[in-house]
Amino acid sequence: MPWVGAGVLRQVVRFHNDGERLERTVMHSRVQPDEPTGPAAAQVTWPVRSGAVPPLADGFSTRPETAPNLNAALGPGATVVLAPGPAHGGGAQAKGHPWPVGKTQLAVAAAEGLFRSGGIELLVWITATSRASVLAGYVEASIAALGVPPAGDSESVAMRFVRWLGETRRRWLMVFDDLTDAAHLKGLWPEGPAGTVLVTTADVAAVPGSRHTVIPVDVFSTREALNYLMGRLTADPDQRLGGIDLIEKLGCDPLALAQATAVISSSTQSCRDYQDRFTQRQMQLTGQDGSQPPPAMVTWTLCVDRADELAGGHTAQFLLLLAALLDGHEIPGTFFVAQATRDYLAHSGGAQQVDPQRAWNDVVTLERVGLLSIHPGSSRAVRISALVQEAVRAMIPEQVLDRAVRVAAAALLEIWPEQEPLAWLGGDLRSCAASLQRIAGEALWSGGCHPLLLRAGQSLDNARLTGPAMAYWSGLAATSERILGADHPDTLQLMQRLATAYLAAGRPEQAVPAFQRALADSARALGPQHPAITGLRIDLGRALVAAGEPRDAVTVLGEVAAGWERIHGRDNPGTLRAWDDYAAACMAAEQFSEAVQSYRRTLAERERVQGARHPDTITARQNLADACLADGQVKQALNQHKQAVADREKAVGRDHPDALTARSRLASACFQAGRTTSALQMFEQVRADSERVLGADHPDTLARCATLADIYDSVGMLTDMKKLLEDTAERCERVLLPGDPLTQAVRQSLARIAGR
Repeated sequence: MPWVGAGVLRQVVRFHNDGERLERTVMHSRVQPDEPTGPAAAQVTWPVRSGAVPPLADGFSTRPETAPNLNAALGPGATVVLAPGPAHGGGAQAKGHPWPVGKTQLAVAAAEGLFRSGGIELLVWITATSRASVLAGYVEASIAALGVPPAGDSESVAMRFVRWLGETRRRWLMVFDDLTDAAHLKGLWPEGPAGTVLVTTADVAAVPGSRHTVIPVDVFSTREALNYLMGRLTADPDQRLGGIDLIEKLGCDPLALAQATAVISSSTQSCRDYQDRFTQRQMQLTGQDGSQPPPAMVTWTLCVDRADELAGGHTAQFLLLLAALLDGHEIPGTFFVAQATRDYLAHSGGAQQVDPQRAWNDVVTLERVGLLSIHPGSSRAVRISALVQEAVRAMIPEQVLDRAVRVAAAALLEIWPEQEPLAWLGGDLRSCAASLQRIAGEALWSGGCHPLLLRAGQSLDNARLTGPAMAYWSGLAATSERILGADHPDTLQLMQRLATAYLAAGRPEQAVPAFQRALADSARALGPQHPAITGLRIDLGRALVAAGEPRDAVTVLGEVAAGWERIHGRDNPGTLRAWDDYAAACMAAEQFSEAVQSYRRTLAERERVQGARHPDTITARQNLADACLADGQVKQALNQHKQAVADREKAVGRDHPDALTARSRLASACFQAGRTTSALQMFEQVRADSERVLGADHPDTLARCATLADIYDSVGMLTDMKKLLEDTAERCERVLLPGDPLTQAVRQSLARIAGR
């Protein structure tokens, strides 16, 4: 009779090669049609919002004439797209030129209005300029709405959340701001009868599918422009003199009007005075062919002039240049007061030093004249128009730009925390680094790979953004090889990081040749005895196991472990980990006696050095027990498992998840050893405790139910087996990702008993 339960467990759990506790390949968080409840979930207080929603601009216009149907279109099940209208090329022109027409501001007003009125219970705001930012936004939203910590890679978390959105009865709104490519949302498009999707984009073609309502957003109407201008110039009504003529001169362009009114309101000028200055500057910027620049390409230069006047120098200009190099959707406020930034301002402005308050005052000045905006929250994040950024970069000499790039890289690295929070900072720093990398060209490769580039990749790894990380390291390694050469130490390091990224992404077939190449290149460049070679060989051995080539892994890891012990000693932590890696490879290669011998030795050393109840010692005992059972040493296996259960419960308590795992492994060992009655009693208790501690829908609980059902089958309790399998299958399909191996195995068991 097939042992389906054991097969299920073998499919959905695996050992870490470093001897850690069992790691599931399915997610540990739960998904239900409504928010999770029970011991596994934190308390969620509704309504919920996730993501950094930009603030509404001063004098915001609801656009009653040029965007009158937005709120009415945002019904349940709808997808609404805000895109540039005909005056800006209807999206085709905007595809290559990020012309701002107020799409994001309209989205903010609509989203906040729905949330404040109670029209939605969940508001998720995601800046959709990259796959990484979309995934990070989904993870943050999943934590906020489901009340469970993220487990597994970000792709899995995002897919689970998309499934929850499709099933929940709670009203939700997902906003994808500035979507640039349909690939960013591949497999992650949210749908559901209770939800609404709102997209802002410069190109409608970037929106997946065709079932959406497009609302074109163009320049203000004359009435809207006049109302906007009047609302912005309230302190001195005389400043409105010439307002209608200025509106016409600026073509009712929202950005140009925002910048013009910011300059006017911060000065004693009237609209007529400003128009005279605008006309003069426009003539100065007119091309040789007589073509005049668009209004906003002129108004920003007048903003810079006014900033210099208010700041009493040119330091604000240099801050603007640095801001033009980063992701304008969200620049951390700490960037502008970093030591590297202030040193740059002091050197550029001819001052001995610039203190943090002086630097921040310049940021405030730039906001006052309409060149950027500051989020009022505690992060003081800064936003700046992509058009302004592009215009600033176009006017900067190359040598000045190169220096600014290096300063921006140093400032980002300075403010990047070693331990990234789960909040907004990590994602914004990655986006800013990506923007800087695109603009910098080879400026960040002088003398080697800039540490900022490595830090950005490490952040992707730490956030478990496995797909984007793999693509990032691949691109960085190729660039390093092209610029620095294949044998440069930075190239060697990047090739190793790429191989590790392949392995983390579940692509061992790509990781193995990548590690082999990294090993060969490093041995040639550094010498075969270099310490880095040992680490690479261990990584290669682990990749070989994951790729289904355990016999080759045994050879590689056995040599590494013996060499490490020869150099560092028998009880060195690295030696013990190396022998554990070797033993795990032996288990995969079905060389069970060798695995027993290795695990027995590492257990003895850990007991002597770390003590019997150290987590590593208990894990070593469990590994030895499994190896003994596979080798036919049943009594030894059960004794070791029982000792592991006792040690684990004394160390962490009976209800700790690790203790539940230890008891589950003991029950499985009893079942494999043919001690069915004992296994049945233990598994029924473990299942009950798992439901009580973790919840009935926790993946570990579901896996234990599957194994218990198989035990029921083995003792002839067919009614109990069928009932348990049917309940488990229903929960698996509701909780786990489509195609999950546990769900498939449970369904196969049901089909098998139906065919009897």
